[in-house]
Amino acid sequence: MRASQRARGEDVDVVDALLSADERRRSSSVRFDELRSEQKSLGKLIPKATGDEKTALLKKAGELSAAVKAADAEQDEAAAEAQRLLLQIGNLVHPDVPVGGEDDFVVLETVGTPRDFAAEGFEPKDHLELGQTLGAIDVERGAKVSGSRFYYLTGIGALLELALVNAAIAQATAAGFTPMLTPALVKPRAMEGTGFLGQAAQDVYHLDNDDLYLVGTSEVPLAAYHMDEILESAQLPLRYAGFSPCFRREAGTYGKDTRGIFRVHQFDKVEMFSYIAPEDADAEHARLLEWEKQWLTSLELPFQVIDTATGDLGSSASRKFDCEAWIPTQGKYRELTSTSNCNEFQARRLSVRMRDGKNVRPVATLNGTLCAVPRTIVAILENHQQADGTVRVPEALRPFLGGREILEPLAK
Repeated sequence: MRASQRARGEDVDVVDALLSADERRRSSSVRFDELRSEQKSLGKLIPKATGDEKTALLKKAGELSAAVKAADAEQDEAAAEAQRLLLQIGNLVHPDVPVGGEDDFVVLETVGTPRDFAAEGFEPKDHLELGQTLGAIDVERGAKVSGSRFYYLTGIGALLELALVNAAIAQATAAGFTPMLTPALVKPRAMEGTGFLGQAAQDVYHLDNDDLYLVGTSEVPLAAYHMDEILESAQLPLRYAGFSPCFRREAGTYGKDTRGIFRVHQFDKVEMFSYIAPEDADAEHARLLEWEKQWLTSLELPFQVIDTATGDLGSSASRKFDCEAWIPTQGKYRELTSTSNCNEFQARRLSVRMRDGKNVRPVATLNGTLCAVPRTIVAILENHQQADGTVRVPEALRPFLGGREILEPLAK
């Protein structure tokens, strides 16, 4: 656990503090049991005693009662402290994850080849310019109504989102996922249990009057869906495809990706989520990655797959693969999808267990983005633009866009 914390760049001392608190919890628990046993034995003697002996026993009983209460309080306090510290510790990092920060990822695979726009004889426009020409994106009115990093999808932009969502759900359903429309507001335990109130807390919106949180991903309500339940092993794997709005403060990103809709406070997303036996988690992680690759390939986007480094993992992930699409006007690959293996980390916190014969044990949970809508629109517009200002619709998306093959600029 210390090595895992160190690899993440997180506080290692919290592990020793946790061990100390747990030792206090166990020793005070033993002390409490011993005092309670003595108290019960004494209780049997008092009715039989008389005179000075009874007076002495009653005095002793009073002292024992105070000691029992003190030991009980100490036990509760130590248990609460141990739990508080435990929630500060991230999941154990998978041994194969590259060690380092955000830029220390390992490229596992590159799929497709970025277009050579210079060879085609024109300079590519960025997604915002294209979106405005197509009448698809309105960030000015988004900012007027809601502030920076908000936007409207209008006309063909709105239709493009609906097409992407329906196409993603169709792929997920064909792969055996159960489609889900999930709550956007959750209780603190759901947010905490999935690991989003630790290092990610600064990005979470909280409604003080209701003590509810706006989710940043449907991973949260999907992970909490079977909270406090015991699943039969024969039911597994359970796979859900959740569609939901997502809300993120994007704290700490001042000045980053401020143009257009690449990094925003509110967006819609289709998320894959799996409950599975822990021993099958690595294989399921590979399957989720394959489904993401299938999706991006169907959209005819060039992309690379990376093994994310330890310092760039979310607290609940033991390993994370990202698919990064090529963004022509940025001249680099940017994250479009991500899939994380959380092993039993979330299930332990949320008490999601499986019955395996006579044994009951935590399940493993995994999540994977299928379609984060705004970034996918960015990639489609920029990669499929043509010299005349039109945008070619990927063949797989056409049935969901009324058969459209081309997105046309609005008439001036």
